[in-house]
Amino acid sequence: MTDNIRAIVARDIDGRTRGTLEEIDALSLPAGDVTVDVACSTLNYKDGLAITGKGKICRSLPMVCGIDLAGTVRESRSPEWQAGDRVLVNGFGLSERYWGGLAQRASLQAGWLVRIPQAFSAEQVMALGTAGYTAMLCVQAITDHGVRPDAGPVLVTGAAGGVGSVAVMLLSALGYKVTALTGRVEETGEFLRGLGASELLAREQLARDAKPLEAETWAAVVDTVGDKVLGTAIAQTRYEGIVAACGLAGGAGLPTTVMPFILRGVTLRGIDSVMASIPRRQHAWDRLAELVDPAKLARIYRVEPLARAPELAAELLAGKVQGRIVIDVNA
Repeated sequence: MTDNIRAIVARDIDGRTRGTLEEIDALSLPAGDVTVDVACSTLNYKDGLAITGKGKICRSLPMVCGIDLAGTVRESRSPEWQAGDRVLVNGFGLSERYWGGLAQRASLQAGWLVRIPQAFSAEQVMALGTAGYTAMLCVQAITDHGVRPDAGPVLVTGAAGGVGSVAVMLLSALGYKVTALTGRVEETGEFLRGLGASELLAREQLARDAKPLEAETWAAVVDTVGDKVLGTAIAQTRYEGIVAACGLAGGAGLPTTVMPFILRGVTLRGIDSVMASIPRRQHAWDRLAELVDPAKLARIYRVEPLARAPELAAELLAGKVQGRIVIDVNA
């Protein structure tokens, strides 16, 4: 008897990679240590690139898309995990080299799994997803650097997006004064203030050619944009401040000089969420469980069915999505 599951599968369609909703045989899942019944996934910028084919994300085809998933262990050949365990996975090459989470079932390596904190449901961890987990890694970089809330304002760029909106929420919860940079001030201002932003800043104010050094403004920065925005943010960072860079929504370039680094001691800290160690991931998720206000979290996401993932992926890349989208793979 065939055991079919639904999934968003990327294939070569007329010479271009596209992800569409398909029904596939569960026996076609790749071999893995742990089989998970997926409850929810989510959509990130990388998922948008993979599904639309606008980025070279999938290294082989066919590929089940989705860099995140949350669900329950169905079967395990690893002593670390038992049937019924609640687990989540972020990154580790899902949707790139390995079949991902936009499916009703996934076959995974045991070393990729993280336990879902008791305080969270599967829906809530996917409301955060890679974006929220990355935001937590950025915030940890700032606190580990020794930047206290009284050191000055913290800038969050791309603040209305997934990483940015969670970063605003987390920093605010820790007592920092947060300035939110967004290209949609009028549309997202109320949303960002509701998450804890003290000030709003239009993206054009930083998306420009910067001087080597500008007025010292930010005690720390969480940057999701890259390119000129990141260059200007670095030039405005205060003495011995830190810039946590985790995204390139505005471009992969970095127009800057050595001046902020050798004259102000600014630290540029790259944040990688894809291959971070399991202890670091678990710590980040446990801290998210401590810091996230469920009421505020509920404001930043909506739940959509699996069938809408391709349409929503295009909207995400077009900048039409505010906050986070949780995909109910069984709806």
